[in-house]
Amino acid sequence: MNPDFKTVALIGKYQSPDVAAAVLQIGGFLRDRGLQVLIEQGTASSTRLGSGFAVATYDEIGAGADLAVVLGGDGTMLNAARRLAEYGVPLVGVNEGRLGFLTDIARETMETGLGAILGGKGVEAPRFMLDVLVQRGERSVFHTVALNDVVVNKGDIGRMIEFDVRIDGEFVYTQRSDGMIVSTPTGSTAYALSANGPILHPDVVGIALVPLCPHTLTARPITLPDNCTIDIVLQAPHDARVHFDGQERFDARAGDCIRITRSPHHIRLIHPPGYSYFAMLREKLHWSASPRTP
Repeated sequence: MNPDFKTVALIGKYQSPDVAAAVLQIGGFLRDRGLQVLIEQGTASSTRLGSGFAVATYDEIGAGADLAVVLGGDGTMLNAARRLAEYGVPLVGVNEGRLGFLTDIARETMETGLGAILGGKGVEAPRFMLDVLVQRGERSVFHTVALNDVVVNKGDIGRMIEFDVRIDGEFVYTQRSDGMIVSTPTGSTAYALSANGPILHPDVVGIALVPLCPHTLTARPITLPDNCTIDIVLQAPHDARVHFDGQERFDARAGDCIRITRSPHHIRLIHPPGYSYFAMLREKLHWSASPRTP
């Protein structure tokens, strides 16, 4: 047993009683191994399992847990990652959703996979995050982090928006489009992929800019170094909506500057032994299953 893992938190899909059986099973599995088990407060409420285990807020999990097991889909993992980013708690994902790019342990094999990780055989994969600041004149009006992407789009209006893009203070172009996706390598297989953005291997320290339906067809996706500052400045009279990992949002006004940089925080994903990024892509994207024999 890995001596670093003494307290393990369980985080389930938001307001989903469907994960109750899996949470109960893993909770018992961990307790039988002498580990302290914490159930995230919202998970305890939705599954009604709080009476059997200690209940903890995200802040308490960040301060006291050595490992967090996330049961759900990628959306559940994204939410947990943002909530726990500042604490550096390692995250393990059990797939109770659809795709499972980030939650890579199957429900049927969760005890085997988690047992191997607890035994010190897991593979740690750090993923960097984005720091987002919205400036309105001289004031900062919003601040958050994102693991997958930051999306500036037209919101509910039925026309294109217009904005300037600046990199490290240098003007790049003025774009008229439905918006822009700013994606990490983790998010390159999410919304950015649907918009014909590049797939970035997790070890690539780059940030992808992917235009959404640009009016100028020569506006192509571009990959930038992770140490740059990206400014998206909305041009009048266009307001816009800014989304963070598809979960949190902010309504920006004409003249606002959405400033995006690499966050000082990162997350620590723990994969079971034998994990392969390319095998995961083959499965999730339905690529050819086996190579041709010579």
